[in-house]
Amino acid sequence: MSVSPAMHVIRETQFAGLAPAARGKVRDIYDLDDKLLIVATDRLSAFDVILPTPIPDKGKVLTQLSLFWFHLLADIIPNHVLSATDFPAQFDAFRDDLAGRSMVVRKTQPLPVECVVRGYVSGSGWKDYCATGAICGISLSAGLCESDRLPEPIFTPATKAATGHDKNIPFDQAASLIGKELAERVRAVSIEIYRRAAAYAEPRGILLADTKFEFGLLNNELIWIDEALTPDSSRFWPAALYKPGGAQPSFDKQFVRDYLERIRWPKTPPGPELPPEVVAATRAKYREAFRILVGRELD
Repeated sequence: MSVSPAMHVIRETQFAGLAPAARGKVRDIYDLDDKLLIVATDRLSAFDVILPTPIPDKGKVLTQLSLFWFHLLADIIPNHVLSATDFPAQFDAFRDDLAGRSMVVRKTQPLPVECVVRGYVSGSGWKDYCATGAICGISLSAGLCESDRLPEPIFTPATKAATGHDKNIPFDQAASLIGKELAERVRAVSIEIYRRAAAYAEPRGILLADTKFEFGLLNNELIWIDEALTPDSSRFWPAALYKPGGAQPSFDKQFVRDYLERIRWPKTPPGPELPPEVVAATRAKYREAFRILVGRELD
């Protein structure tokens, strides 16, 4: 898939007279008093460094796939979305930039833990298991291979890091941060969302290896916030290629990571520019994940 020079790509929002309250690795966030405007840009980070080359359509995939999941699983827990089409009047001049990649959401008090659910032994969970025989203090059977499917999904929370990697923590530590009752509630909700999403994705050809959720509180009500089951927050594996015993191909920045390893970039800022073929392959993979899960091409 080629990348047209005329393609509308946003690496960073620049709205005259309107400054974002925060810029994350991917999202620019505008404070609207009791609401937020969240704009998913086309920025891409690898090894915790934001790269100078954006990936066309990435922000639209993240936003529209999140909206799909928020709608599909709305019976499990309320989410923060108010609108993905109606934006405040002060943003009227920037509607083309906002279209397809933005959401107005309720402002909540975010919980200070990442809610991670794993159905397979992979990533930092595999490293944990190799070192301790457990993941986040949850003991697992001996003799598991990398990428093996677990008998049941497990909840493995992590601390939220402003920069760098999140750190896996045991459930008891999460409970000490947010209270035992709330920790048990987010564990149950996270596992239920994972089960439902995995059951939806697998017959369509995608294995949901693991994913992370964020939740917030609004008037003591638990709200699902941030993004939902995207290639940035989840490991999506093609089911037809699944073979335990090593790392799996995935629907994310695999092409970027492979390229950066090949050129022996030291994984410290600044990040290198990406060649057009890596950008195009990564864009195609994000769009493919969207098409398979939603059942149509990205608008």
